[in-house]
Formats: sequence, C-alpha cells, structure tokens
Amino acid sequence: MGIYEELVWRGLIKDESSPEIRDLLNKGGLTFYIGTDPTGDSLHIGHFSSFLISKRLKDAGHNPILLVGGGTGLIGDPKPDAERPMITVEEVEHNYECLKKQASDLFGFEVVNNYDWLKDFSYIDWLRDVGKFFNIGYMLNKDIVRRRLDEGITYTEFSYMTMQAYDFLHLYQTRNVTLQVAGQDQWGNITAGIELIRKKLGKEAYGFTMPLLTKADGQKFGKTNGKAIWLDINKTSAYEMYQFFINSEDSKVIDYLKFLTFLSKEEIERLEVSNNEHPELREAHKALAREVITFLHGSEAYESAVRIAETFFRGNLKDLTYEELKQGTADLEKVHIEDGSPLINTLVSIGACRSNREARDLIGGSSISVNGEKVTDLNFVLKKEDAFNQELTIIKKGKKFYYAVEF
Repeated sequence: MGIYEELVWRGLIKDESSPEIRDLLNKGGLTFYIGTDPTGDSLHIGHFSSFLISKRLKDAGHNPILLVGGGTGLIGDPKPDAERPMITVEEVEHNYECLKKQASDLFGFEVVNNYDWLKDFSYIDWLRDVGKFFNIGYMLNKDIVRRRLDEGITYTEFSYMTMQAYDFLHLYQTRNVTLQVAGQDQWGNITAGIELIRKKLGKEAYGFTMPLLTKADGQKFGKTNGKAIWLDINKTSAYEMYQFFINSEDSKVIDYLKFLTFLSKEEIERLEVSNNEHPELREAHKALAREVITFLHGSEAYESAVRIAETFFRGNLKDLTYEELKQGTADLEKVHIEDGSPLINTLVSIGACRSNREARDLIGGSSISVNGEKVTDLNFVLKKEDAFNQELTIIKKGKKFYYAVEF
C-alpha cells in the first residue's frame, strides 16, 4: 500500500487539486509545506493530525516545511462566524518562537516565517505584483467568504487569501515547494495559491486537504471550541490527555486511531472488533491514549498518567507523588478552607452534601474518604499538617466523586 492509499484508508484526504496527486505522493521526493498561524503559544490536538500527515509524508520520502505565519498571524484567517481579534506584534513573535521550538522538537520539521518575506512589501507593490492576479468574482466564490457575506467581512479578512496564496508562490520560487497540505477549511486558500502560481509563472502546483478532527456532533477540536487539549505538557498534563482519550466517544475512537497514531491497518481493525464487541474494555481508547501520549511526551509520562488514573480509581492516593496528585485534581474546583475545619461542615460547603445530616449519614456509612483513608468519626477535622505537601486535601464520596480543598 503506497502512502496515498494509506492516507485514503485512514480517511485523511478530503480534497485533491489534481488526479496526479496519487502518483506524486507514491513516487516521493516532493517538497511540500503545511502552515499555521501563531495565534497561541502551543499547538493543540486539532493540529496534531495535520502534523502527523506531514510526518507520514516525510517517512514516505517527501520533504516537509512548516510555515508559521508571523505575517498572516497579524491579519487573521477569516473564521466562519466572526472576525478574529487582532493580536499584538509582541504576542505573535512570542508565539512564533514557541511553535517553532515545539514543531522542531516533536516532528523535526524545518520552520519558516512568512513575516520574513511579507514585511518588506509596500501597499502599491502588493497591488501591482500580487493583487492584479486575483479576480474578485473568484474570491467571492470561495466558501469561507460566501458564508461571511451576510454577516459582514472586512477588507482585511478578505485580503488574507492573497497573502496565503503568495506564501505558496514564494516557497515555490525559493524552495521548490510544489505541494501544500492543510485542513479542509483551507481549501480556498490552497487553490488560490495554485492559481497564482499558474497565472504568474505558468507552472503547475498541487494541494490536498485533510478532514478536520471532530467530535461525533461535528464540533472540531481547537482552542475556540471547548477546552483545548494542548500538546505542551505544561498546559495539558499527560493525565488530562489520558482522560480525554479514555473518555472519547465510542463512535469516533477508531477514526482517532487512524488519524492520530501510526498503528497498522491490521492492529486498528483488531481494535475496531474489540470496540464493537466489548466496548466496556476500552481497549481501543487505551491504545489511542498510549500511542499519542508516548509520541508526544514519552513512555514515562504515559505510565505516570495510567498510574494516576488507576490510583484514583482504587482510592489509594498515598501511592502518588504530590505532582501526580496535582495532575489528578487539575480539573477539580479547589475550595479554600481554614485549618481545623470540621469535615461535616466542609462536605456541605464544597457541595458534596446538601445538609449536615446527609454528611453525617455518609460518614457513618463509611462512604467518605480523606486522602485515601476511610473516615467514620463524626467529629473529624481537616488539618493542614495532614494535607499532601501541607496544602492539598482530597475528599472522596462514594466510589467516584472527588473534591479538592486547599489550606
């Protein structure tokens, strides 16, 4: 199976600019680019699928270049529903440096910045050398533009397409880049670049898009839709990522395995059978978490995430380090209490119980644990000296409800 056929099997090709794409990909030797604007200081899981495609192509003999848009990031790619907020030059520069390091460390890609060639254009030169090759009717027909016409689209956003198209032209001329790869929402920008190269140079370039990584309801993964899952371990811990994948929808987990891992067709098909016949085992979900976390952060981080999850399930919290405990409680709202607070009152104040009577019943029924130890004493008080690192106390109600308090 060639790389093109593998990408098709994984569901990773949405649009193709030419029937030649198949032979070009299978032959190898192309220099291609994939781009992202530095709107944040880390890549997130929505980027990960796209970057893995680039690594798959690299492993198949192609040469990837990552473009981080220090120039286009100052303008902002049009969103389907609203204009992006402008970010400062300083923010863009900071984010660029962070993404450059992250992409280089994770994927080994060469990174370029389009600010380097866009910054010296005068407005007149841009209109004469670039703008004259764009037909307004052609631009208006692009999906993202048509979708915004009723709500309103600014000239700045409308012009973004010309900037990304010029990136393709510049890289074609200076680096022999003949292929652009991007998410399906970038199809209009890709074809604009192909047309610009054809009109200005009389040469042929190519592009294809991949489907966006989405949940079952069609919502894409990103920092603007729900809580982002960042690739930076300091923003999303390995345990948080583990929980995210373990709790993935059963109907999507096989797609995620195809998109986000290098597991073979045979292994994924075996996991698909397991997911269909024994979904309670979560075998596919566990494989997904293992593969992604190990790729991003190493086996030690993955093993720590599993240990945290299993320990919280068993309730033996003293087996964890303080750092692991902080990871395990990162999503819990932290309530501050005074040293010596009665447990009964605390259970009510943190919302674990509706009344002191319910709190007494749960304690008397051995349904409350503090820092992994069952508590049956109705006069029990929470002390700073007994807290983990004298800061964090973890209360468990029943088998699965956790609460965190800090002194």
